[in-house]
Amino acid sequence: MSVQLRFFATFREAVGTKTITREYDAETVGDVLVALEDEFEGLTGEILEDGAVRPQVNVLLNGRDVEHERGTETPVESDDTLSIFPPVAGGAPGRAR
Repeated sequence: MSVQLRFFATFREAVGTKTITREYDAETVGDVLVALEDEFEGLTGEILEDGAVRPQVNVLLNGRDVEHERGTETPVESDDTLSIFPPVAGGAPGRAR
């Protein structure tokens, strides 16, 4: 099945581009994420932890957070889009209130 993958911030840097399309023999989001971590050295251990999406990492399937679905067990279908966001910290410095 064909899956489009979108990467942001440091994950985009690890992959070298914003969007890729891959053919996977995958049934779940977890299957796709394992394949990604295997393919891109810079992603190894950065998305998954103990079979689940790492804390502070966001994975959206067709715009919906997989954590609000079935997590890594969320089914994927051909032509789905996975968007993967790394942890983001910080914010604009400001005045203490």
